[in-house]
Amino acid sequence: MLEVRQLTAGYGLSEVLNGIDLSVGEGQLVAVIGPNGAGKTTTMRAISGLIRPTGGSIRLAGEAIAGVAAHRLARAGLAHVPEGRKVFGPLSVEDNLLLGGYPRLPKLFGFRRRAAEDLERIFSLFPRLFERRRQLAATLSGGEQQMLAIGRALMGRPRLLLLDEPSMGLAPVMVQEVFATIRGLKAAGTTMLLVEQYAKSALDLADYAYVMEGGRIALSGTPAELVRDPRVVEAYLGSATAKP
Repeated sequence: MLEVRQLTAGYGLSEVLNGIDLSVGEGQLVAVIGPNGAGKTTTMRAISGLIRPTGGSIRLAGEAIAGVAAHRLARAGLAHVPEGRKVFGPLSVEDNLLLGGYPRLPKLFGFRRRAAEDLERIFSLFPRLFERRRQLAATLSGGEQQMLAIGRALMGRPRLLLLDEPSMGLAPVMVQEVFATIRGLKAAGTTMLLVEQYAKSALDLADYAYVMEGGRIALSGTPAELVRDPRVVEAYLGSATAKP
């Protein structure tokens, strides 16, 4: 579903990524772990079109997408749940969700009918959002905003879902709830690329994983392989903060 080869990208004159290679098969959950500043979020932003790569290639279902604008990628089936959630605070929960479905819903006739089908699906996945559907997004808790951000992305029925640090800033009980949601999405066959600070939890869910350091892929393998690697254990799995 996703193939990234020798990707380079950055901000201004600062190059952050130095030749990233990674791939995600259809129906897989692939995790990316690594320290702060490794380039994980930059990788996600380059894939989703929020920044323009300076080199390399990105293919979505075989189609070259490097440098394609983010709104076009959304229409092509790529959804990005960004770091920090980025919900539209002045809008209601329901309006946030409708914006997520906008790229694929009819603009005139049939919008409300098709939107209602998708809203029902999201509200069944996140009952709390149904309870708060008329509430302004800015008034939700951090965990509820994360549910909203994921629900907004799912409204587009994406072929590939990018999840960037979904547990960031959440209380442990909400982290567990978010991971339970991701586990359910995986069971339903959703293709996902997950960047996550809790390495142990990410590896527990992943089919394959990459370790990023200094803008490069330092290690990769199945979770079973990585948890036996002394370097991964020492850096990411050996402390009490490895799992919420």
